[in-house]
Amino acid sequence: MESYLLDWVNLLLRWTHIIVGIAWIGSSFYFVFLDFSLTKPKDPALLAKGVDGELWAVHGGGFYHPQKYLVAPKTLPEHLHWFYWESYWTWMSGFALFVVLYLFNAGSFLVDKNVHDWSATAAVVAALAFLAVFWFVYDFICRAFAQKANGDLIVGVGVFVFVIVASWVACHLFAGRAAFLMVGAMIATAMSANVFFWIIPGQRTVIAQMKAGQAVDPIHGQRAKQRSVHNTYFTLPVLVTMLSNHYGWLYQAPNNWLVLVLLMLAGALIRHSFVARHKALVAGKRVPWEFAGAGTLIIIGLAVALAPAPQAAAAAAPAATYAEVRAVLDQRCAICHNAQVQQKNVALHTPELLKQHAQNVYQQSVVTKIMPLNNATQITDAERALIKRWYEAGAPVN
Repeated sequence: MESYLLDWVNLLLRWTHIIVGIAWIGSSFYFVFLDFSLTKPKDPALLAKGVDGELWAVHGGGFYHPQKYLVAPKTLPEHLHWFYWESYWTWMSGFALFVVLYLFNAGSFLVDKNVHDWSATAAVVAALAFLAVFWFVYDFICRAFAQKANGDLIVGVGVFVFVIVASWVACHLFAGRAAFLMVGAMIATAMSANVFFWIIPGQRTVIAQMKAGQAVDPIHGQRAKQRSVHNTYFTLPVLVTMLSNHYGWLYQAPNNWLVLVLLMLAGALIRHSFVARHKALVAGKRVPWEFAGAGTLIIIGLAVALAPAPQAAAAAAPAATYAEVRAVLDQRCAICHNAQVQQKNVALHTPELLKQHAQNVYQQSVVTKIMPLNNATQITDAERALIKRWYEAGAPVN
């Protein structure tokens, strides 16, 4: 019953996380598009009001005319919508899911003693430290270099180098599945911290200055936009880390830290291509699709590099017997799937139950290689191949 209730908590937290994440990413993508698609208004009335950019759009059966004021309108509107709860709820729901799934089960989900032999408590402390340390280093890089000449380039290179280091460290400390998620979570934490510590406080300062009748300092808007642009580049790398836990061949690959870095780089390059597209269309210039092309080539290269080696001899190998598969399952799988313990409501201790769950066994242990979790029972490639031959022969149980 406890496992069943925990599954419900996982489901509801994942559902919430996806919903609010869509809302946050959607608004982020829209406002980045809007910022880089605005054109200088020609209407003297708009210029007199302080409108710096405008856009005409059609959607949902109507026309929209968003306008942007720099640094701020001359008077505050009565109704002002704030965009921050999408970010906060995405982080809170994601962190809650991380706690329930990973921290409460640190011995199974965070620790792989073949990667690093340490206690579950130490792994939990290190995981929480990862989230905080990345934010402080990233924020320091932005504070130190963002306002200098070529500041955007310096910050981009500095953050990328630190992400590489963090990916290497994570993949040498934590189980591969957790390491990929950890890197994504640390970047996502920085994204939400950008909203909490910079974007929203800057906007509140602007409003306070307007209410006090003071001149509005443009630095607050500049910093907010800078951090918003950083967030949009972080988005696709974070998303691929969140999806990676479904694909064991990714996080179990040799040099998995490099696989992770290249996947995130591909996402950032593809996102840059779309950001640059917005600018190019407004300026009437060529869209730089080569960045998306480079990201796509990286993904194709990874797909080729990670492809399983052809097994010409396997075709001639005899079908595996039930006795052979039973010996593997008793050694590698029975600890979590037996009469007393039935993780995910899957038990494999009888021929009838194994037949019932044969497809799941094949998918989880052969196709995705997710199970055994973190390969805690050290199943071998030869044993996975044996299960494959058994399943393809019709999964006999006699």
